Amino acid sequence: MQIANWAGNHDIAGATLVEARTIEDVRRAVADAEHVRPLGTRHSFNDLPDTDGTLVTVTAIPAEPVLDEAARTVTVGAGTRYGELAGWLGGRGWALHNLGSLPHISVGGAVATGTHGSGDANGSLSTAVRGLELVGADGAMRTLRAGDPELEGSVVALGALGVVVRVTLAVEPTYLVRQDSYRGLPWDALLADLPAVTGAGYSVSGFTNWVDDAVEQVWVKRRTGVEGLEDDDVPDLLGVPASGLAQPLIVPTDEVNTTLHLTPGAWNERLPHFRFDATPSVGDEIQTEYFVDRADAVDALRAVRAVAPEFMDALVITELRTVAADRLWLSPAYGRDSLAIHFTWRNDQARVLAALPAIEAALAPFGARPHWGKVHLLDAAALAERYPRFDDARELVARRDPDGVLRNGALQRVLGV
Repeated sequence: MQIANWAGNHDIAGATLVEARTIEDVRRAVADAEHVRPLGTRHSFNDLPDTDGTLVTVTAIPAEPVLDEAARTVTVGAGTRYGELAGWLGGRGWALHNLGSLPHISVGGAVATGTHGSGDANGSLSTAVRGLELVGADGAMRTLRAGDPELEGSVVALGALGVVVRVTLAVEPTYLVRQDSYRGLPWDALLADLPAVTGAGYSVSGFTNWVDDAVEQVWVKRRTGVEGLEDDDVPDLLGVPASGLAQPLIVPTDEVNTTLHLTPGAWNERLPHFRFDATPSVGDEIQTEYFVDRADAVDALRAVRAVAPEFMDALVITELRTVAADRLWLSPAYGRDSLAIHFTWRNDQARVLAALPAIEAALAPFGARPHWGKVHLLDAAALAERYPRFDDARELVARRDPDGVLRNGALQRVLGV
């Protein structure tokens, strides 16, 4: 049995698919399987979900969100899409600290791979986790809460510790966001004062093809109440004035699928790049992403620009975003404020694989860490040197899954387990 991922670049392998409707369904499926892997909304671009045994998806288990206003948390089904949860929270006056560019991804899948939004002071989506409920390799339920010594090693865990069924996330009072587009920011200006660009708003994304003299677009999302922005008072960005909405370079159709620019709106309708009720991004694509220390960001960008001719024929667009440091053992932002360099590729696996060596070599001096759910060439030997808690994560996996029920070829390659 094979199931195509969202982009169609990888057929997810599994002998059996269990579409769980209840947590008890998950427990039975795991207990009965020799090998098992969790499957989310299929937004991974590599073989991370593959198994020769049973695939278990929790996307059909009801969300059943539980809001604890006193604790400022919400507990929700792990298969719930962020767009669904965000709408539910927003209707009750609450919000998450950040959202990814696509609100179509599931909570469990996103936090397990270290997926993120943007913002100098904003941690990845995983940093909002305050608790996990998961079915372990033996089919038994386990609950982890804030303060549990294993929680920081269990949030970004690549599905290696069990099938997560419910997640508790931190929430905050709702807020408004306005996003504006700046076109044609010169590369020289960007590199001369990168912090001024990434710090220009609550969440900032730059889009570039690497070879032009200017970055095509910079999208700045500002919290209107916090940052004092008025509708008619949008500042320049290093001398570049704000302009009207430019259709994103990553969308090749006429469909209006991006969130609104130019006017303030609810956080969940502005922080993502794409509307929850529309088809996101290209779809027919492959993605790669690397995180580098923000202290090395300018040198890293220069290094990638120098090798751009070697990968330009495979590229659709690159997005540049920042992510705040965290303490999650396998998070690409562990211990360092990071710049995330994201590549959206044409859906040609051979061309992408041919392009990656030059990029990874250029970023090697900066200890670049890959997004776990996207295409890269780095193995456990290389990654062990880039994650201070790598050995602790491996020990946790070995202890919680001694028989390798949840392991597969991808985990062997990237974790060496």
